[in-house]
Amino acid sequence: MLNERIKQLREAKNLTQVQLAAKLSVSKQCVSNWENNYIQPSVEMVVAIADFFGVSVDYLLDRSDKQQICVEGLSDEQIQHVNAIIKDILRK
Repeated sequence: MLNERIKQLREAKNLTQVQLAAKLSVSKQCVSNWENNYIQPSVEMVVAIADFFGVSVDYLLDRSDKQQICVEGLSDEQIQHVNAIIKDILRK
């Protein structure tokens, strides 16, 4: 499932494999191998991928379906605004 999560998250950000590779300082072939389940990223790289996409390692490894939104650096007022937007979207 890790391969599918990486591809899903990459496509959701409208990134090519080349672009993701550049962001993670790896080769395009490396990203392709992950997505095709030929090789697994190292533990350190799994953490880097999770950090880049703003998800938990558990989400990446399919141990959880819950995605998290990083609000680090936002003020309390901004966090409340983000929560209000999410609640509004869920009502639709």
